Amino acid sequence: MVAIRNPFRALAAVLLLVVLAAAGCGGGAKTSSDGTAAAPSGKGEIGTQAPAFELADLTGQNVSSSAFAGKVVILDFWATWCPPCREEVPHFVQLQSKYRDQGLTVVGLSLDAGGAKDVAPFAEEYNVNYTMLIGADDVAKAFGGINSIPTTFVIDRQGKIVKRLVGFTPPEVFEATIAPLLAATS
Repeated sequence: MVAIRNPFRALAAVLLLVVLAAAGCGGGAKTSSDGTAAAPSGKGEIGTQAPAFELADLTGQNVSSSAFAGKVVILDFWATWCPPCREEVPHFVQLQSKYRDQGLTVVGLSLDAGGAKDVAPFAEEYNVNYTMLIGADDVAKAFGGINSIPTTFVIDRQGKIVKRLVGFTPPEVFEATIAPLLAATS
């Protein structure tokens, strides 16, 4: 067994981890009372066209954002080492299953330094049923910079950003956001 020399220091470390897990991994993003975050650099703002990108999936195949044209997209910047990100994944799996036939596409953009070798085992373990891509700095910058993860964008069928959410977001918030978008036809 390991002896804890300073129980107050151990408690402080645990509390810090809890706060990080609740808020998101990283920091600096400002959110409104509804969880929506402003884009820090003027890019990736609500009401603007989502930036185009092309990234590798877990098998190394390139996937273009144009593949999601006409779909409602939940685009999630995340990492396997981030507790709130990990907590959201099962919710995204459920949303993808429930709303796929209505035109929803969930896309995870992993910011893991190890790329597919870190993400593929995680995706298998969590039975991920949605597109997983390996993120890149230029894509993160195109979306206004990602200062904290998870950072998730909801994009309508016309490719416009409807919402930017930072930190853990309950599935009910996503459902309330996507419901009218899925009901609307292109």
